[in-house]
Amino acid sequence: MPKRLPAAALTALLLALFLAPTQAAAAQPAARAAAWHVVRPGDTLSWIGARYGVSARNLAAWNQIPLNNAIQPDAVLRLGPPPVLLPPFQSKIVPVTPGEVNWKPGSSCPVIPGNLRKLWVSYIDFHGDYHVGSVVVRYDVARRAQQIFRILYNWRFRIMAMAPMRVNMPQQRNMAVVTAGYNCRNVGGTRVWSEHASGTAIDINPFQNPMLRGSSLSPANSALYLNRSQYLIGMIHREGAARAFLWNGFHWGGRWTSLKDYMHFSLTNR
Repeated sequence: MPKRLPAAALTALLLALFLAPTQAAAAQPAARAAAWHVVRPGDTLSWIGARYGVSARNLAAWNQIPLNNAIQPDAVLRLGPPPVLLPPFQSKIVPVTPGEVNWKPGSSCPVIPGNLRKLWVSYIDFHGDYHVGSVVVRYDVARRAQQIFRILYNWRFRIMAMAPMRVNMPQQRNMAVVTAGYNCRNVGGTRVWSEHASGTAIDINPFQNPMLRGSSLSPANSALYLNRSQYLIGMIHREGAARAFLWNGFHWGGRWTSLKDYMHFSLTNR
């Protein structure tokens, strides 16, 4: 059984895998060693191609995106041919059993398992590999969440991990990196139900989009990502991936003033 990575080791691994190519490209704008480019506002396929010495047409083909369409901030574009082509987005919505959501009849959770649905969606991980993962949300949220993940996939936004983790990232034991929805819990430090307990909230790439409440940072060791002027793989920005949620009726914790919760999207703005 693989051991859980300590938080410090997880940070080092993320830096080594995902930050180094971006830094290398910044130091040598035409460097071909970079594996991908994280799109910033104003980027175009022609500009990215000129920076790395490839054609816009090849970039479009390698990333399976229309040549003449605008590319979206927070997208991650390959700078070389993929080993295999990505399939079209796939999704399905299915009921859940009480056991699947660890239902405890005496817990007084705001939503019963019969009103929850498991949403299966296609996603692209941080290495550019294709997966099918799931989130659990309330039945009346499932269709709009399905549309959100369709947009993110078609934009080529990357998600670090989704359930089932034993399939999608079996070596990882730190659940702080998982994109997830329903969780029958209170808001930290209170007796108030979290919106996750109602199945009306989704957290995206928590490590790359942490929550800052005063001096409290969650997940731990994610301070690198508090500088939101950066465009690193998996980060969410208002003009980028956040729009997929905002267009579908969700509110974003990254716009709050009393605290910042960059991973958190909910229907009630709580």
